[in-house]
Amino acid sequence: MKREKIITHGNPKSPVSEAFRTLRTNIQFSSIDKTLSSIVVTSSGPSEGKSTVSTNIAVTMAQSEKEVLLVDCDLRKPKIHTFFNIHNGQGLTNILAEGVSLREVAYEPEIEKNLHVLTAGPIPPNPAELLGSRRMKEFLKEVETKYHMIILDSPPVGMVTDSAILSTIADGTILVCAVGQADVDASKAAKSLLEKVNANILGVVLNKVPVKQGGYYNYNYYNYYAD
Repeated sequence: MKREKIITHGNPKSPVSEAFRTLRTNIQFSSIDKTLSSIVVTSSGPSEGKSTVSTNIAVTMAQSEKEVLLVDCDLRKPKIHTFFNIHNGQGLTNILAEGVSLREVAYEPEIEKNLHVLTAGPIPPNPAELLGSRRMKEFLKEVETKYHMIILDSPPVGMVTDSAILSTIADGTILVCAVGQADVDASKAAKSLLEKVNANILGVVLNKVPVKQGGYYNYNYYNYYAD
């Protein structure tokens, strides 16, 4: 299994890590009247880096002494477990379908004491139904009493309904768009889909932004903007 890198842990002084810290600040100040407890991270299409963004946001928030739960809600092509090099044998689907407790399946990574990780678990035949179930709503309400922030990594909103469903029960939604990869019309359509379900769109993270340094282009940097 390929292990994905977590740059906010491996290189916390890099410009990328600084961008994530600024994003963390923007998220914290994006809601004046209500404290944000849960955030859905999605994208318009596949391979735009939403899981990378989800993981690094979670790590960055945990580094600020916040108790954070990172949940892999992509019950079709889960990826969060690859960042922590852990097995995806049990996770969210076991909680929703079998009544397993969070304590039994949550993972506590050594890299950050304030972070807990819940993998997706076995891929179910009915992802949208599980994520839209009463049990999912109850689970989210339950963990909101135990953590300062819950980050929900979800499938591309332009491909399946899962993210739109989650955005109706979470406090906010972030849309990830990869520069030079994301189709403009697809990104607009994704935003429109979220607006139709009255999602609280916090902003857009522009991923894979090319930055010219020393005559060469580096495609590993991130940028962002918030509404």
